Amino acid sequence: MPQPLLRTVVVLAAGEGKRMKSALPKVLHPLLGRTLLGHVLTAAEPLAADRTVVVVGHGADQVRAHLTEVAPQADAVLQAEQLGTGHAVRIALDAVADAAGTVVVINGDVPLLRPETVAALVEAHEGAGAAATVLAAEVPDPTGLGRIVRDAAGRLERIVEERDATAEQRAVREINAGIYAFDALRLRDALGKLSTDNDQGEEYLTDVFALLVSTGEPVAVHVAVDHTETLGCNDRVELAALRRLLRDRVNEGWMRTGVSILDPATTWIDVTVAVDRDAVIDQNTQLRGGSVVGAEAVVGPDVTLIDTVVGAGASVLRSHAVQAEVGPGASVGPYAYLRPAARLAERSKVGTFVEVKNSELGVGAKVPHLSYVGDATIGAKANIGAATIFVNYDGVNKHRTTVGEAAFVGCDTSLIAPVEVGAGAYVAAGSAISQDVPPGALGVTRAPQRSIEGWVARKRPGTASAAAAERAAAAAGGESISVDEGQTVEDAPGDAR
Repeated sequence: MPQPLLRTVVVLAAGEGKRMKSALPKVLHPLLGRTLLGHVLTAAEPLAADRTVVVVGHGADQVRAHLTEVAPQADAVLQAEQLGTGHAVRIALDAVADAAGTVVVINGDVPLLRPETVAALVEAHEGAGAAATVLAAEVPDPTGLGRIVRDAAGRLERIVEERDATAEQRAVREINAGIYAFDALRLRDALGKLSTDNDQGEEYLTDVFALLVSTGEPVAVHVAVDHTETLGCNDRVELAALRRLLRDRVNEGWMRTGVSILDPATTWIDVTVAVDRDAVIDQNTQLRGGSVVGAEAVVGPDVTLIDTVVGAGASVLRSHAVQAEVGPGASVGPYAYLRPAARLAERSKVGTFVEVKNSELGVGAKVPHLSYVGDATIGAKANIGAATIFVNYDGVNKHRTTVGEAAFVGCDTSLIAPVEVGAGAYVAAGSAISQDVPPGALGVTRAPQRSIEGWVARKRPGTASAAAAERAAAAAGGESISVDEGQTVEDAPGDAR
């Protein structure tokens, strides 16, 4: 015979969340790297439940798709008509006929809930042999929340929703967090006895506690140490408040591990990010997704990293990076843009107003300023002059450019892919290179310069330029200043350092 399930987690995620005023289901709103639902599922992971059931309703297809991404082992159960939390849990248990032992029920909108708190709730519940245990918290303002009503001996008597509470009960600041542990068999029995005799005309899961008390079953209250863990989210104002609380928690955690966060109020780090000791995070910085920051790296100010790896000792200043890799000791910015598959090797440099996409920079390679590098491989110690464009797109297809080791590309150059500049080769400033440049050669496509004497006086008479030219000619003894037509290009390569 199959063994009965000893722990089952039920997440209630069927509500529309009307006050969010959003086409997106409430539980799918993001909060520092995870959705509200994602945070709840993560908090339940340490329970090692035999089965996890998520009750879906509004936006069911969207929630199911999200579960496939973040928790494929979870089962989605449809509550087609939202008739209350008790009704939702009964539907969930109908889908898990072999559930025994402990059933943990969690609302899907409590993203600050810590795994340690869920584990402590279940441990207390199972240790006491209780039929049901509710997680409670003392809050400064209980408005809108269900109250824990105790008897004269301090035992749980019932849980009362605010809309059904008396004035005396509304004065109670101990609230129901919407997180419970139940004995599966006794929960099934109680769910069958729920009524809709309340202000909402719904089946309240909280009424299970009063039913159990009335039959002498043992019930318990487990009080959370930090009441902020129990805060839910009903609108975007509350979502923003939760985001700030989580930001502060995450930042404090990193600082206590040896990370310097210079302005925690303007630093936003997703819960999925990793930061190593002695890294420095400056103000107005966002670290998102699966980003990783290495030891002694400096990131910020004014930086956004999305799924980007920054190596030890690297620096990223006033830049934006998405799915990029910055090697150890490399330098990025200010005002650089690293697009997906930009990979910078050790001690390489991407400087001011440089955009890099699907390209690799070798060890010590430099693209210091005002350039676009797309679909390219740049060798170690190569130098790319200012205003260089890697011309990678012909209107239909993308093509690749290779710049060899220690090559030098002068300023204002276009490298028209597919093309290769060999190791140690030079490219003259202002060139448009469409043919390979052999190793050690100089590539030049610039036309010879010529000067047309007297052009300004003839074509722009009366202008400030004409007057300045006339003064310069007079100062030179009446001779005009010009450049010979046959100017050599042997010294033409240039880099605007």
